[in-house]
Amino acid sequence: MNNISVFGPTGFVGNRFCELHEAEVIRIPRNDYVPQSNQILYLISTIDNYNIHKDLFLDIDTNLTILMKVLSNIDRTNKDLVFNFVSSWFVYGKNTNVPFREDDLECNPTGFYSITKRCAEQMIISFCETFDIKYRIFRLANVIGEGDNKISKKKNALQFLIKEIVNGNDVELYYGGNVLRDYIYVDDVCNAIKYCMDHGPVNQIINIGSGKPYLFLNIIKKAIRIANSSSKIIDINPTHFHNVVQVKDSYLDTTKLKNIGYECQYDIDTIVKKLVTHYEQNR
Repeated sequence: MNNISVFGPTGFVGNRFCELHEAEVIRIPRNDYVPQSNQILYLISTIDNYNIHKDLFLDIDTNLTILMKVLSNIDRTNKDLVFNFVSSWFVYGKNTNVPFREDDLECNPTGFYSITKRCAEQMIISFCETFDIKYRIFRLANVIGEGDNKISKKKNALQFLIKEIVNGNDVELYYGGNVLRDYIYVDDVCNAIKYCMDHGPVNQIINIGSGKPYLFLNIIKKAIRIANSSSKIIDINPTHFHNVVQVKDSYLDTTKLKNIGYECQYDIDTIVKKLVTHYEQNR
């Protein structure tokens, strides 16, 4: 039965979710703001903090205005409806309490993408509490996988660097790669979201990640070794903008996700091998 209205079905995560759960989704077209089922999965979003340099309105228009158009088309009398919103670990911002917990009130997002994602969360909660509508908010760790066609230094930097390594190019790392990050494979993300929609509590924020603090430098060295690459690691200083919007160490506390019953199926070794193989086959 097609019972999940997916807003944003053409993006990296949205498209993969629809592929994995094709029999249960309704792909809502662009510029259509009307849900077609009781379960809504909302993924429409910008993807990084760099839009401030070219369009001050893009994050606001994409992450907030379109969201309001969808919320305005919800049947507020439908008590069976659940609004599932895909957010990001970026909303934690410059929070020194790592690993990040869902109940930590010290969210201090920096950058227009991060700020508008946090604002969207708060507006959804306010809307749903006002009209007694159920919701879930999923805060994703760094999602990587073969289907991401928009990798760059700005977005999904690890995957971009793995591609550079496969091509034998040197890689430049802030802090020499001595930063902690949480990475999760796209299939795990999609399956975790679906599992939470089927089994998870409502009116909750749920972190979705590996829950493990991976040292960025070690992942890069692993990719170089697996690819048998001649790439060299070059230590560079972070840019001013990076220091403004980014945090040095971040990973998610996934206790709540595990208590719901979901465990990630892909470890970092498997993910790196899959990405190296993918880029070797698509050079």
